[in-house]
Amino acid sequence: MTSKSQYKEGYVWIWLPNETKPVVAGKLESEGDTLAFNYGKSYLERIEDTPPAMSIYQPELPLKSGILPNLDGLKMPSCIRDSAPDAWGRRVIINKKLGLKGADTDTASLDELTYLLESGSDRIGALDFQQSPTEYVARSAKNVSMEELIQSAERVEKGVPLTPELDQALYHGSSIGGARPKALIEEDGTKYIAKFSATNDLYSVVKAEFIAMRLAKMAGIDVAPVKMVKAANKDVVLIERFDRMHKGKNWTRKSMVSALTLFGLDDMMARYASYETLAEIIRHRFTEPKNTLKELFSRLLFNILCGNTDDHARNHAAFWDGKLLSLTPAYDICPQGRAGNEAGQAMRIIGNNNLSQFKTCLSAAHNFLLSQDEAFGIFEHQKTVIEQNWQAVCDAAELSEVERNLFWRRQFLNPFSVEE
Repeated sequence: MTSKSQYKEGYVWIWLPNETKPVVAGKLESEGDTLAFNYGKSYLERIEDTPPAMSIYQPELPLKSGILPNLDGLKMPSCIRDSAPDAWGRRVIINKKLGLKGADTDTASLDELTYLLESGSDRIGALDFQQSPTEYVARSAKNVSMEELIQSAERVEKGVPLTPELDQALYHGSSIGGARPKALIEEDGTKYIAKFSATNDLYSVVKAEFIAMRLAKMAGIDVAPVKMVKAANKDVVLIERFDRMHKGKNWTRKSMVSALTLFGLDDMMARYASYETLAEIIRHRFTEPKNTLKELFSRLLFNILCGNTDDHARNHAAFWDGKLLSLTPAYDICPQGRAGNEAGQAMRIIGNNNLSQFKTCLSAAHNFLLSQDEAFGIFEHQKTVIEQNWQAVCDAAELSEVERNLFWRRQFLNPFSVEE
């Protein structure tokens, strides 16, 4: 059960398109175990301003006065939940608030409003959360060394309280999603998400993600740029953020929603998510639907060919401009460990079929407005790119021969995945 929150309300601030400072959009109120949202009067009156008010996400939170009802089955707006921390960020906040008691504490011990108001401000997308409707104060930290961040992450994993310095180092990135250790950094004028090894990793998860993202780029998929660095004798993969843009000496933020929000689902209902439904949403509500469908099909197929079965609905996202959606670059393409050959994707591909096989994709090609020949051509291209560039990308990742043998034909181009 969730604990009682010290907060009863919080205010949602938003960066409107091309703006470097946020404005208050509305208020979240705690009602039992639910959160209800309503837009502020001053925000709704911005219709004639430049830039005008935009909905946080039109199908869920349209620009209307009064408390907006949550969608059926949801305890809070899904487009707000997109900005909340996931498993890793919640552990950081539990460590900060509960110290040693956080080691074995369920993340449900704290409520959603606490996670929104206690996490760092540089979160994914264009929202932040404050206790004040009039004064915006960012919860952030100065840039710190990678070694300090790694030390912080290790202490959180062990449930050991952080020192004040390490606390600030890791707390800055507590709002970003995902289950693995990570932090936010800025280097040479570029913002990155830094992902670290976990103490219980059975193989080099960090290197696996780097290899998969590099090969995906070579295969023509729109992916976030990545690079590998070392710190404290550990591998760190840096993923360039695509939701931040320079404007002078400041940053603008791009609004985003997850595929889970597009589906109108929450994490408890994620099992109902499917590529088939996402393709239908793209056909009706995205810019350039035909090209976007081909891109989504390519991502699905590459996930299968590289062994990434963690392609759940929070690992797909779209930019939202107030009217239309457009697919963000791909991220979190990370091959997963597997004992045998047979595997299934996190989202269903067609009907109830989620088998991680090219032939499953082939049967679903029509949903992506692709012919059988076009789908087969994408498959042949990706397979060839992986085969021809495998050694070079492994060299770039300084992957050992043992690790190469662990990945090759197990995660990457597993026989089960390429059966025709």
